Amino acid sequence: MPNFNYIEELRWRGLLHDITPNAEEILTKENSTGYLGIDPTADSLHIGHLVGVMIMKHFQRAGHKPIIVVGGATGMIGDPSGKSEERNLLDENTLRHNQEALKKQISRFIDFSDDKALLVNNYDWTKDYSFLHFIRDYGKHLTISYMMSKDSVKQRLNSQAGISFTEFTYQLLQGYDFCHLFDKHKCKFQLGGSDQWGNITTGIELIRRKLGGEAYGITVPLITKSDGKKFGKSEKGNIWLDAEKTSPYEFYQFLLNTADEDAERFIKIFSIRPLDELQNLIDEHKKEPHKRILQKTLAEELTIAVHGENELKNAIDASNILFGNGTKETLSKLNEKTFMQIFEAVPNFSIDKKTLEKGVNIVDLLSEHTKIFSSKGECRRLMKENGLSVNQEKNNNPEAIITNTDLINNKFILIKKGKKNYSYISVK
Repeated sequence: MPNFNYIEELRWRGLLHDITPNAEEILTKENSTGYLGIDPTADSLHIGHLVGVMIMKHFQRAGHKPIIVVGGATGMIGDPSGKSEERNLLDENTLRHNQEALKKQISRFIDFSDDKALLVNNYDWTKDYSFLHFIRDYGKHLTISYMMSKDSVKQRLNSQAGISFTEFTYQLLQGYDFCHLFDKHKCKFQLGGSDQWGNITTGIELIRRKLGGEAYGITVPLITKSDGKKFGKSEKGNIWLDAEKTSPYEFYQFLLNTADEDAERFIKIFSIRPLDELQNLIDEHKKEPHKRILQKTLAEELTIAVHGENELKNAIDASNILFGNGTKETLSKLNEKTFMQIFEAVPNFSIDKKTLEKGVNIVDLLSEHTKIFSSKGECRRLMKENGLSVNQEKNNNPEAIITNTDLINNKFILIKKGKKNYSYISVK
């Protein structure tokens, strides 16, 4: 028997958009198998993908078996749902590489051990299927009018871009996936985003017509921020789970900066804490929103899930530097990429590394070699008032000498004037 009512869990978390009749009844009576498709067009998920991953995690928590389908075949075609233009098609080697990278990331959320979950690639059951056999076995079960009635198709037909035959057949291919999984793995459920409803119902229809079976669909709403923008993007673009594409610091900061209007929705979506515990956090946050309890909990929990506890600690240390709480030791632990992300908006100056080989007086460095101070007098006055920090350490000695040994990561010197006016010097 299921561990808890999965559909009620989704409802409370704001993760239920559409559901086919009888689906909830089946899920409360028996342990079931369901699948979610993942687009393999990149070798990393972005944070928006985690909505789908989380509904499958809860599916597994409820006692059901998740199947993650990497769309190697459908990725070669391109799903028209929610797209205004046809995508570039990927070759098999790229798709296989992406598949392995995605499984590694998904494994941080879903337990694949002991057959508790599966990750499969639809290319494996599609590649040897001839076109003639496919249209004979599956194409005959759907009429053109049925396929054209789907919103994703109608939108593209009415757009300037139009729709190719390749993308028009996408729903048939995805429906075939559902048939295959129903037949081979007794998979009765397909889950996905709200834009997948048309494709999901096509699969349900194919299972009914070809196999005489009954299948079900569940979709989640498109997650947007309070300003109407799609969740998961920063000004620079996607927030990736791959640390090379989006650093753990940037990932943590993105979540930490969640607007108050969004914090309650997002903590319900992305946390696996019990519902009563989450409600207590939400109530506590409402009483003292300035403490940003939900944002901190969300940022910490997801950063640990994606990057691990050590990277969370590094991200917190990096964040503390901006508020004057970091030390020279924490500063020295930052890699160059994270340093640049933290201080990308502050004034910066470059000098030749040879300048520091014999040492340079600190006042000369900050007023002559760079323009951090407009004059030596201004620099000396701030030092006298104990208002100058070099690499997070107070420096009130105008006779101090700065050398290459003072560089952070052999490249940077961080200067702070007063409580929060940062600048940095980089050597080249």
